[in-house]
Amino acid sequence: MSLDTIDRRLLDVLQKSGRISNSDLAEKVNLSASACHRRVQRLESEGYIAAYVALLDPRKMEVSTTVFVEITLSTQADEVLNAFEKAIARVPDVLECHLTAGTADYILKIVAENTDDFARIHRQYLTRLPGVAKMQSSFALRTVCMTTALPV
Repeated sequence: MSLDTIDRRLLDVLQKSGRISNSDLAEKVNLSASACHRRVQRLESEGYIAAYVALLDPRKMEVSTTVFVEITLSTQADEVLNAFEKAIARVPDVLECHLTAGTADYILKIVAENTDDFARIHRQYLTRLPGVAKMQSSFALRTVCMTTALPV
């Protein structure tokens, strides 16, 4: 299925206001409530909408320190990549893990309470990851911009 203009408007609004009522959503995109509901159901069933979530405030959750960690593996053999990916998926403090092209094999986004908490995460999890040859951590000083909304 290809997305038309109305589908894109629906997705744009839902990305920014996932708890909007169907009637308010229909009004924003100039549809009847029933037509809006059918379209949203179709977007869900076809996988365009993967989930509805609550975005938590990191400061309120006491994990306001963001650390980006570049990981270089000893080799890029499939068994090493697979073992690393399986292990990193079990680290609760990792928000994102991306296989990358460039100087590092992976880039991780990790949240922690503070530098001491990151040291714990480093000792408890990161140093035990399989196949790691090099690791470099960078602490975010301030978030300049951030969104979860994809361009539609």
